[in-house]
Formats: sequence, structure tokens, C-alpha cells
Amino acid sequence: SIQGSEPSVDPALHPLSDEGGDEDCPICLDKVTERRKLQCGHGFCRACLEGSVKSLGEICPLCKKIYGTLRGNQPAGKMTHRPLRDRLPGYPDCGTIEISYVIPGGTQTAEHPNPGMYFSGTHRYAYLPDNREGRQVLELLNRAFNQRLIFTVGTSITTGQQNTVIWNDIHHKTSLNGGPHFGYPDPDYLKRVREELKAKGIE
Repeated sequence: SIQGSEPSVDPALHPLSDEGGDEDCPICLDKVTERRKLQCGHGFCRACLEGSVKSLGEICPLCKKIYGTLRGNQPAGKMTHRPLRDRLPGYPDCGTIEISYVIPGGTQTAEHPNPGMYFSGTHRYAYLPDNREGRQVLELLNRAFNQRLIFTVGTSITTGQQNTVIWNDIHHKTSLNGGPHFGYPDPDYLKRVREELKAKGIE
């Protein structure tokens, strides 16, 4: 199982420089103090950038270029998986990997929409073909879970429930069949999810 963890920040990892400049900081909108410039060219106050790193990871707050490890605000939980004998539509030559995500309810922190308020948890299942590419995607999803990127706290699009654990931009197949919306067959799904993971620096 994979345990969620609190983010940590090591300023020595940041690709920063002390180059001067008079423009306003895009984060606080005041004159830049102790300017730090990323390799992409965008500059920020040192304190503003360090605050951004604590919440987002090593990513430019403006252009979203990733310099290190991107971190989300997923609450702590567990991710496990097991093999199934079932065969997914479109994958007749292999079994299935069933992923289980358990995120207990709790109290929202400063990185969530309503700090101090209760959020309801979730228990979700997802499915991958148990072949070479499916196992590679499983490893990428493990990394995304460790980086707190699979879930977030917000409002459910399907139920309208507020202050609950929801998916966070990395699509999962939650049904064994039924077609490409939630299940299989969907011949392009593994390619698409790898692209979504790559956009978050996981490849």
C-alpha cells in the first residue's frame, strides 16, 4: 500500500537566481522583494515563491513549467491493487488489475477550499489491463498517488455534494465494461492517461 504524505520543501532544489528587476510580483502584485527568477524567466518575491512551492511543488506559478516534483493537496489515504481473472473488453489475452483507493474523511487544511470544515472521504475502484503497458501505468499512478495528485477536495460534478473527495484531472476507468466513458473497450485510454500523467511531470 502507498501512504499519502505531507509535502516538504527544500529551497536548495529550486532553479533560482537573484537577477534584478523592477516589475511587480505576479503573486502578491506588489513590488518584488528579494527577487527570485526561475529558468523560464518569470520572477517573484522570494517569500511568495517559497509559499507557492509549499502548496504546488516545484512549478512556475505563471506558466506551470515543472522544475521538480509537483505535489497536490490530496488528503492522506491508501492505494492498493490486486489481480483479477476478468478480461477487459479489448484485452482478451490478459487479466485485469483492480486498484483500490481509500481516502478517509477528515478536516480540511489551509490547502483546501474550506479550511477547518469537515470533508467526506471516498473508496474508489479503478481498472487496468494486466499487461506490460497496464503495469507501467499502474507504477505511474503509484507515483501520482505519492505526490498527492490523484484526488482533491471539492464539489462533486456528478452529485453536487460539496466538501468531498473528488478525482483530480487524472482519468480512471471505474468500470470493467460499458464503453469509453467510464469503462472498456477504449483502445486509446492508456495513451491518454499517460499523457495526463506526463503533464504533471510523471513519466
